[in-house]
Amino acid sequence: MKKKDHVATKMWTNTEIQQDVRDEVAWEPEVSASEVGVEVEEGVMTLTGAVESCMVTLAAQDAAQRDVGVRAVANDLSVLGPLTNNDIDIAKAVVNALDTNFFVPLDCIEVTVQNGLVTLTGEVNWAFQHAAASSSVRYLRGVRDLINLIVVQRPKVAAAEVQSCIERALLRAAERDAECIRITTVDGHVTLSGTVRSLAEKRKATFEALRAKGVTQVTNNIEVRSFS
Repeated sequence: MKKKDHVATKMWTNTEIQQDVRDEVAWEPEVSASEVGVEVEEGVMTLTGAVESCMVTLAAQDAAQRDVGVRAVANDLSVLGPLTNNDIDIAKAVVNALDTNFFVPLDCIEVTVQNGLVTLTGEVNWAFQHAAASSSVRYLRGVRDLINLIVVQRPKVAAAEVQSCIERALLRAAERDAECIRITTVDGHVTLSGTVRSLAEKRKATFEALRAKGVTQVTNNIEVRSFS
């Protein structure tokens, strides 16, 4: 889109951002544009409407976050469609998805399902395993929502080593604003701060931090600035 070519020289109006997000949502094959309402005020995007599954709400949110002018997204989409599976079928699918995901340790996670709401409990060694469990389950048919209560055990890795690994990962990812991100680590809890140009870059920073050994939790306080 033409907007991306001039992001550093112009502050975009609410109307322009709104239209860009509508176009991006409509581009998503999983989402029917007629299902999703888009409102914007001062760069804060609100998505409204009723959709068929948790997968659709996340796809619409991802689409909105890709737009450079969006500073934050309030996802007020509700899942109202009928369940295509009963809870027993959903539970079986969840267990199978966890068992077949290489990054999720076997026999460490317990699953409960009630009216399509999946709750995961247990303990894992790394934050990326916690994230992998969520990604395995979130898009399964019949899942209306997910609560991940898995606990990440505190590993013995020096804070300086954790911070160095994350810094190198951000630079390898070739993010435009990698050098504007600050990293602090306390007992495996990583806090990211600084500024980037889009929510997509902010999310990428969280993703890279979660993959580092020794990380148990990531708090992303990075601010999104759509202009310089």
